This record gives sequence, C-alpha cells and structure tokens, in this order.
Amino acid sequence: MKNIEILRIMSLRGPNIWTYRSTLEAWIDIGELEDFPSNTLPGFNQRLTSWLPTLIEHRCSYGERGGFVQRLQDGTWPGHILEHVTLELQNLAGMPGGFGKARSTSVRGVYKVAVRARHEQVTRAALHAARDLVMAAIEDKPFDVPATITELRSMVDSRCLGPSTACIVEAADERRIPSFRLTEGNLVQLGHGIRQRRIWTAETDQTSAIAESISSDKDLTKSLLQACGVPVPEGQLVESAAEAWEAAEDIGLPVVVKPSDANHGRGVFIDLNTQAEIETAYTLALQEGSSVIVERFIRGNEHRLLIVGGRLAAAARGEPLSISGDGKSTIRQLIDSQINSDPRRGELEECPLSLVLLDDEPVVRVELERQGFNGESIPPAGKQVLIQRNGNVSIDVTDLVHPSVAAAASLAARVVGLDIAGVDLVAEDISRPLEEQRGAIVEVNAGPGLLMHLKPAEGRPRPVGRAIIEHLFAAANNGRIPIVGVTGTHGKTTVSRLIAWQLHLSGNHVGLACGDGLYFAQRQVEKGDRANWESAQRVLINRAVEAAVFENSHDTILSEGLVYDRCQVGVVTNIAAGDSSPQYYISDAEEMVKVTRTQVDVVLPSGVAVLNAADPLVAGMASLCDGEVIFFGLSPTLPVIAEQLEQDKRAVFVRNDQIMLAVGKNEMLLADIATVPLIARSKDSFQVENVLAAVAAAWALDISHDLIRAGIETFEMA
Repeated sequence: MKNIEILRIMSLRGPNIWTYRSTLEAWIDIGELEDFPSNTLPGFNQRLTSWLPTLIEHRCSYGERGGFVQRLQDGTWPGHILEHVTLELQNLAGMPGGFGKARSTSVRGVYKVAVRARHEQVTRAALHAARDLVMAAIEDKPFDVPATITELRSMVDSRCLGPSTACIVEAADERRIPSFRLTEGNLVQLGHGIRQRRIWTAETDQTSAIAESISSDKDLTKSLLQACGVPVPEGQLVESAAEAWEAAEDIGLPVVVKPSDANHGRGVFIDLNTQAEIETAYTLALQEGSSVIVERFIRGNEHRLLIVGGRLAAAARGEPLSISGDGKSTIRQLIDSQINSDPRRGELEECPLSLVLLDDEPVVRVELERQGFNGESIPPAGKQVLIQRNGNVSIDVTDLVHPSVAAAASLAARVVGLDIAGVDLVAEDISRPLEEQRGAIVEVNAGPGLLMHLKPAEGRPRPVGRAIIEHLFAAANNGRIPIVGVTGTHGKTTVSRLIAWQLHLSGNHVGLACGDGLYFAQRQVEKGDRANWESAQRVLINRAVEAAVFENSHDTILSEGLVYDRCQVGVVTNIAAGDSSPQYYISDAEEMVKVTRTQVDVVLPSGVAVLNAADPLVAGMASLCDGEVIFFGLSPTLPVIAEQLEQDKRAVFVRNDQIMLAVGKNEMLLADIATVPLIARSKDSFQVENVLAAVAAAWALDISHDLIRAGIETFEMA
C-alpha cells in the first residue's frame, strides 16, 4: 500500500547539522513509494501544481525559477516533495521559511526531511497538512487547500510574534544580537545573561510600572506636563453629565469628552458644541473608563509621535474618514464597500488599519447622529458623510516634524518617565511650532503600536525596530557574554567543568550545564545529566551569569540543536574510532564529523576553535572555523601542531612533562604535569588531553597565565 508514514519529529531549536536556524526534522517512511518517483504517478504532478501553483517559485537544485517543478517532471521522491510542500504551505500562511532539505538514510524508504521552523507548532501543522496533501495528490482524492491555508494562517496570527515585536527582533538579528522568546506571547529576551534586555512589544525592561500608571491616568499626565511647560489643552475631571456641560461652558465650546484612563482612542468624542452632545458623550465615555475628562477642542489633525530613548523615531498623521453616498446604499453598506474593503484593514494584528464596525463604535454613531444619519440611512449621491474625525489612516510625516514639536514630545515622554512612548498631539501643521497654532499634546501612551510606522497608508516605512535596538544596545554592545561550547566523544564533562572553574577564578559569575549537573557560580543547583537545551537556556536567561560553559553531546546536537547561535570558544575533544549514533541513522565516525562540526561552525569570527591535533577527524575541522584555531596535543612533534607553529599560530602541548603555551617559535612554560591533580592521579593520556583542551580554551578567553595555572592546579573533580 502506498503511504507516507511520519515516524518521528524533532524540534531542533538552535544550530544543528542542517542549518544555523531553528529547524523541524521529520523522519518519514515512504514504503512502496520508494519505487514510484513523481514522474511515474499518473496525474500527480498536475494535481500538485494546480493546488499549489506558487511551487513554480521554488528554485530547488537547478537554482532557477521552476527548478522544483522540473524535478517533479524528471522524477523525484515523496521526501523531497514533502519538504517543498511544507515550506510552501508555511509561505502561504504568512510564515516564510526558505530552508529545506530531504536526505535518504541507510534504511530503504526512510528519509529525513528538515524545514525551517520559525514556530514549532505551526511547522508541525504544516508538515502534517503537507503529508495529507501529497497523499491526496497521489491517490487522486480531493483536498481543500484554501481551508488548510486559512487554518495555518490562523495559527500564525495567534502563535507567532506580533508585527511590533517581530520588527524589533528582526532589527536585533541584523545586529547579530541573539534572542529568546520567553513566553507564547510577545515577551522576548535580547542578548544573554547579564547583558540581556527584555521587550514586550514596545515596552522594555526600562519601562517602569510607575510611568505606565501615570500614562494611563490622563488627568495626572496632563497636570504633570502642564507643570513642566508642555502645551496641553485646558480641561477638568467631571463626575456627571450635568457637570460635563458646566465644564464645557467654563472652558468654552467646542470641547472634547473622553475617558480618563482608556486607550486606543476608545470613547473619545471631539468637536462637541451642544449640551445634548456633551451629555450623551459623557455617558458613553464613562462606559470606557472609570472617570471622564472634558477639555478644550483643538483644531487640526491628530498626530502620533514615537519617541524612543528621548528621540523622535517616527511620526504619523491621522485624517478624517468619510464615505460618499451613491443614493442607493445605506451608510452601513458604504462603510463596508468604501472603507472596510481596504486590504490594509482587518482585525488581525498585522493589519495597520482597523475595521470600522458600526455596532461597536459609539463615537461613529454619535458622529452620524450629529449629521442626521444612522447606519441604515441612504445618503444622496455625492453626499460626503463624515465617519470619524480622526480616522486611523496613518500617513507618515516624520520628515515634516518641526524640531520644537519633536522636543516637546520628547519632554512629554521624559516627564511621564517612559523610555518608549507614543505621544499624541493635535495640530493643524506639524511643521510649525505648537504655540503658533494653539496645538497641544493630548496623550502620552506606554507600549505604543508600531504598525502604523511600519506600514503607513502613505509615505515610507520607518525603521522603528532598529531605533529601539539602538536605544537598548550601544553600537559596540551585541548583548553577548563569553560562551564556551564543548563537544566530542570523551572528556566533555571534565573539560567543561575545568573551563568553568578557570572562568570562576577570573572573577566571572559562571553558568555551567554539563553531564554532572547544572551549576551557577560553582554551586550545583541540579544533579544528573544537564547537558541539554532546557538546562542551557536556564543559564542564558539568568541575569547574573557573566560567562557560560555548555557540554554538548552528539545526541543533544542531533535531537535539540545548540542553545546558542554563536560562541566565543568551541572545543572538540575527540571523535572515537567507530563512534556512531545508529538511533539517529549516523552509522560511523565519518558521519559523526557532520554532527560534531556544528560546534565549530558556530564559533564567532572573533572567537576560537580549540581542536585535538592528534585526531585527524577533529583537526580537519580547522578550515570550517570562522575565527582562530588553537590546537592541543601531547607532543609538539605532532604534524598538525608543527605546521601550526610554523605559521606563527597558537598551540598547547606537553614537552618534558611540562605544559607549554606556544605562539610560533615562542614558548612559555605554564605548569609541570606533576602539579596538576587531575593528571597526577591518572597517568592516562586522555586526561592530559582534557587538561590541555581546557588550558587552550582559557587562553582563548584571554585569562591570564597565572590564573590558568592556578585553575588547573586547584581544580578537583567532586
């Protein structure tokens, strides 16, 4: 029976044997289909490409548009097809991921399929949907592609990062600043350990709770701004509809009535001129907040200025929203056809403009009533009907903002205490000082939305994510702490613990996840094997950690990936003859090199790979390293070390029972073997190599020679 069976799915959340990025690896068994490539299945290619015509964009191994379709015509197998269909379903759902691979294993019919996974659950769903789609195409059965894409898109919208958070994370990625998603929501850690920062949409770990509370109290905000000389509209809190009218008479008509503590413009009624309008507005505004403010109406358009770290990052203008009557359609119908039909409008977070929902918008209903209409009215042909005086159409005006206006907005953010703020002001001309036109700042908002600046209705998008990253991280700060990764067949735990001890002696608060447990500052907080992704992540999210050491077994790399994207030092101890992982279809040491090299691949250009000169498979990884290489070995006569020294590069070796550090012809005695307890108690050569590997790693970390010596002479394995 022809079938595709998914045997196992692994989430490789960090760098792995496939790629630097998070990946989903599926093992599939195609059974009898091994004997039926795509060009032998009647009608299969036509059905598949008619369901997914965008597969034409997949370049595949041909490296050109239409490459994958050509492979289908030439004949390819279901593992390869499943890879491309999974990727395309993700693309169509709004979660692009270009990387994919399919490889056969040593077992006939069993394949490994790897695809980029920006969100594990979404990619899992796409993989299962792709399997069902491919099988339907093979069996000539119906398959509802639009419904599948709709379901996947819903998952993307509900589970992936929102556009505001995503743009910040993308800006961090451009700066090579690592990131972790800490919850299923938008809480993200940027950087590692003590150098980390945290964001939640457009709020940061510098956004104080006090400042947020002040910004949500509009009356308090206004009084503080007024005290500091920031132009604000006159106004007062009122406790009844009658008091609202009295306040309006005192202030002078027209006025604005709004809740004192609502946001997103809910319950804000502007340009009110009659007692009936004001009393009605009071009642509706009170439904959106705990109290109501009446304040002077300011003529002009509402503007949103995004202030980041005291500087103007972007500015957008809102304009009145209107419809035009056709003499046949109701206002409700015209809103749907002329406003809500705009593809930029929607309920999803990725939509820069909101839908106008008449039943949910008391402000719109009041505006219509002022013009003598309601939702069922049919305005005459050509009649312009105002729907919102400040519609959420966002027009970029960043380049037009007068310096004094930007300074006033920056001052407003500082007065409230917000490092990132959305400052709302009303002015007729943003390019002129506010004082000239009686303009004023009306609100200061914490956690402002960024989408209006990323996708303005008019004007160019602004790099607001980059502005936030530059605010959080100085130019020379990439949020990284020194990270050391250790892998190999033997000695990983010993080497990891010895490196952590030397970092500890050099004054660092060290996090260590290894085969002996989880350690912070040499205190064991968990026993047992903690050389895994979860324990390593606990190290990197710990704000006290100044340096980290991780043991990475072959199984961890194969089943979870590395927890870090790059490291300062990568150590490979050895690859034993006959080493294999048959449970992962890795059958020999040569294939194990592809696993082990992952540790070398992630060494930073400014970092160092520490490699065993006596192991040809390990030494051969030197060319894969982006940074420097330090070789270690039992003798300076090892060919690899001899060549290294001839090139004036660094090596660590033993000469006459003494550990030596060498750069070219310059050698320095570090310590006698007899003074190193780890070696003195065991004359085994592998233990000497463990010490040499740790010494080389400490040297790569610029730890002083005296501290390296002290480290190896005082280290004791518990």
